[in-house]
Amino acid sequence: MKRIILSGGGTGGHIYPAVAVAEALKRKCGEEVELLFVGAEGKMEMEKIPALGYRIVGVPILGLQRRFTWKNFTVPFRVVSSVRRARRVIRDFKADAVVGFGGYASAPVLWAAQRLGVPTIIQEQNSYAGLTNKILAKRAHRICVAYDGMNRFFADDKIVMTGNPLRGRFSADGVDRAEALAHFGFTADRPVVLVVGGSLGTRTLNEMMKHWITSLNGAEPSVQVIWQTGKYYEREMREFSAGHPVRGIWQGAFIERMDFAYEAADVVISRSGACTVSELCLVAKPTIFVPSPNVAEDHQTKNAMALVDKGAAQMVRDAEAVEKAMPAALALAGDAGLRAQLSANIASLAIADSAERIVAEIEKILQR
Repeated sequence: MKRIILSGGGTGGHIYPAVAVAEALKRKCGEEVELLFVGAEGKMEMEKIPALGYRIVGVPILGLQRRFTWKNFTVPFRVVSSVRRARRVIRDFKADAVVGFGGYASAPVLWAAQRLGVPTIIQEQNSYAGLTNKILAKRAHRICVAYDGMNRFFADDKIVMTGNPLRGRFSADGVDRAEALAHFGFTADRPVVLVVGGSLGTRTLNEMMKHWITSLNGAEPSVQVIWQTGKYYEREMREFSAGHPVRGIWQGAFIERMDFAYEAADVVISRSGACTVSELCLVAKPTIFVPSPNVAEDHQTKNAMALVDKGAAQMVRDAEAVEKAMPAALALAGDAGLRAQLSANIASLAIADSAERIVAEIEKILQR
């Protein structure tokens, strides 16, 4: 029996890669592996992970807030407390390996494991490594990456190209397109633009849609649009749409059938979080990235540029997106040759078996 700790959380971008690897471990090892998740107390993983049937324990870690707040003064004490708690968890669980996926809890758990002599693996999701992972990488056994050129940050002999593990099935060969179009009430005579900004939503992309709809002045657009507003903006955007009805726009806080959305879409406008980028590579869709400026080390811009530099995507900066992103999408929707080129180039970057590759690396270090 091998015992493995998986740590990552704070956002779905850290949680679901860890879950994908847990699922792959269970498929491969069955009853021969025991898993334990470690998360940050009060963060979303403490609810999401048990709901998926996995055991999780929390550490009292808290990250620095960008705005001034008294909570920042408690951070050093919480870090020390979290490392001590992580050390006890690792010892009590008798962990054979620890895999970190990013998020607040991952750092103290990896730090404690390395000082206890427990083998560690880091899964770096972005094209630009954060300071914490660069520090922890010095004692890690493997660094699983999703982008080329990561030897800028990590030792060559530790890097393994695995891609970002995703839950569910994504591929360029999805459901029937006619069925996908019908799901959104669309017809086959106009191209489809998918606008997606995450479960909570993205102010910039919503404002972009408002600006574009207003500019139509009641005219029927040349494209159909799947507009995911996000839960946070749902009411506001519904009220706007009620006052500006446009034929051929599907609007919703969530998209329950992303397989239908991807199949229907001719062009995608999206943020460039690591897992989103990996999904879009797998579905091979021509994409215009609008990176969020509100992330550490501006890593979404670097993620997007890693594809733009390879001719695999286009990018519009957040500050210009309200006025420029939809015109760019309309131009792309009308250029079949460029769409085909972008689709082929982004598909070449896809890694469908990422979780299995990481499991293989876990097995290698356990056999040492």
